[in-house]
Amino acid sequence: MSRTNIVCINCPKGCRMTVETENDHIKNISGYSCPIGEKYARDEFENPVRILPTTVRVINGVLPLVSVKTEKPIAKELLLDAMREIAKIEVEAPVYLGQVVKENLLDTGVDLIATRTISSQRG
Repeated sequence: MSRTNIVCINCPKGCRMTVETENDHIKNISGYSCPIGEKYARDEFENPVRILPTTVRVINGVLPLVSVKTEKPIAKELLLDAMREIAKIEVEAPVYLGQVVKENLLDTGVDLIATRTISSQRG
């Protein structure tokens, strides 16, 4: 039997849980104090996902970068590939809060969106 330690991030309590598995199947989850923690541990073991916050270069903006994030979580295993793809992106100012910077990032069905407004240098 294999054990994986997971800390729940759904509330400030931060339950330290242990997921016991056999042949990649969950046999037991312990250490949670609510059903949300148990679900988090199960999801984190079976399919870990993350929202990816980063920046994208801005052309002719009052700032050189705009903060962006994935609109929904993507598979944790895709984060490095997503960062490589995002590093290639440049957007022309102005950029608006909520603007889609890249549609369907890595064919995940998840868009990359701007999380702030960047004005153009031209005014």
